[in-house]
Amino acid sequence: MKSKVALVILLIITAVYLNNSSLFVKPAGKPFLLAHRGLAQTFPMEGLTAETNTAARIYEPEHRYLENTLPSMAAAFAAGADMVEFDVQATKDGQLAVFHDAILDYRTNGTGRVRDYTMAELKQLDVGYGYTADGGRTYPFRGQGVGLMPSLAEVFEHSPDHPFLINIKSNDPYEGELLAEFFAAAARRKTRETSRLRRRTANGCAQRESP
Repeated sequence: MKSKVALVILLIITAVYLNNSSLFVKPAGKPFLLAHRGLAQTFPMEGLTAETNTAARIYEPEHRYLENTLPSMAAAFAAGADMVEFDVQATKDGQLAVFHDAILDYRTNGTGRVRDYTMAELKQLDVGYGYTADGGRTYPFRGQGVGLMPSLAEVFEHSPDHPFLINIKSNDPYEGELLAEFFAAAARRKTRETSRLRRRTANGCAQRESP
């Protein structure tokens, strides 16, 4: 029941947002550019499965950015992306970490499931640890990804005016509930801020009108 309620809330929020935006209105002839995981490393697509370790099969890097990080998202928007897609995983302390895999072993120097760590613990990991373009002989991003796994909240704090597509990687309804609550809480904060601003404006007008 809770999962159905969360899904309904999420759909309502999404519908309201899209209905009140010109997000998908583009001039005729211009493509809509969606940056998958921000500006990410690329890899061959042949033979991919849900269990493929794509960090272990990247092409020779052409840039320094790592997927699903704040720098990669900023770089994607700077390069002309209209929207950035990113992935989320639940954490031990009820947050949503921006990370593709359910496990840490492929991309980081951690082991086990993302959801068995707190967000603070995940921040200690190196998200560039596992990337290799030569079968493991070299790892060009080791040491460069420490502290770069963001939380969902950090993404919107860092880029509050940019559009995002959020990919829930799990079939667990709990993650949908976390996402729905995140946006519901954000909506409540926005309502409170708007109310405070209106009160201040009204008070200011009343003071100017006083004899």
